[in-house]
Amino acid sequence: MRTLDPAEAVARARTGDRLALSRLITAVEERTAAAEEVGRLVPPGPAHVVGITGSPGVGKSTTTAALIEEWRARGATVAVVAVDPSSPFTGGALLGDRVRMEVHGTDPGVFIRSMAARGQLGGLAAATPAAVSLLSGLGFDIVVVETVGVGQSEVDIVRYADTVLILQAPGMGDRIQATKAGLLEIADVFAVNKSDRPGAALTKRELLAMVAAKPIPADGWRPPVLPVVATTGEGIAELADALADHARWGRASGAAAARRTDRALAEIRALAAEQLQQRIDEDELAALAQQVAAGHLAAPAAARRLLAGPL
Repeated sequence: MRTLDPAEAVARARTGDRLALSRLITAVEERTAAAEEVGRLVPPGPAHVVGITGSPGVGKSTTTAALIEEWRARGATVAVVAVDPSSPFTGGALLGDRVRMEVHGTDPGVFIRSMAARGQLGGLAAATPAAVSLLSGLGFDIVVVETVGVGQSEVDIVRYADTVLILQAPGMGDRIQATKAGLLEIADVFAVNKSDRPGAALTKRELLAMVAAKPIPADGWRPPVLPVVATTGEGIAELADALADHARWGRASGAAAARRTDRALAEIRALAAEQLQQRIDEDELAALAQQVAAGHLAAPAAARRLLAGPL
């Protein structure tokens, strides 16, 4: 494969060339030499970034597929970044969940990309912010970030999404999980999927009680709790309406702009930390570790010495 020409690839991606778009995302994901130029050529756009997360088994991909169908019916273009568990053998993304969205694979108004989490806590690949920025800048109306569902660290998604949708399901102990993971603190919208099953009404009541027990938010937004059945589409239109309501509220209140600044801050921090890690002298690090293990040097002093060295 020939070397990526960023300007050519961006021009082709803007015309709907999905291969060119895939190559651009690969460039930002793998931090190739072209990645910085791609970022310069494609500044972030006004897309509504929706984060979808929840415990494994609640139906995130099925719900995402149903939302895509609803958004497309409303005329919106949609890109999905599905952050999957890394393969223990190849480090690549496992595409099992993505298969559920294959029905949209031939729709020119939909783009779906799986990215490997590669050990990143919170189920978010390190390159997720750059991919979101790229897809937004290339004109997609809605960009979805769907996480793997790894529990407490999932709260990281709030850094990257304008609207955070938390999915719950009856009979999965999600109330305890929501409290433990702090998902109640970051949710903008709750959806109880599989609401045709026993226990769904109880799950909804419990979530409503938890939301109501919190003080009235200073920002004026209280998360709604909506029942859905993603496999049949029941409740999906109402869910899409709630997500759109939050987007409008975010623009009017200034919350959306604040979150996008936070998203840029998180991306800069992550890239700076990654670059610093790459510049550490491994031989010096090993020598310092031996001194710390032998009790000749305290770990904080070793860290200061390492950072003071010729990075």
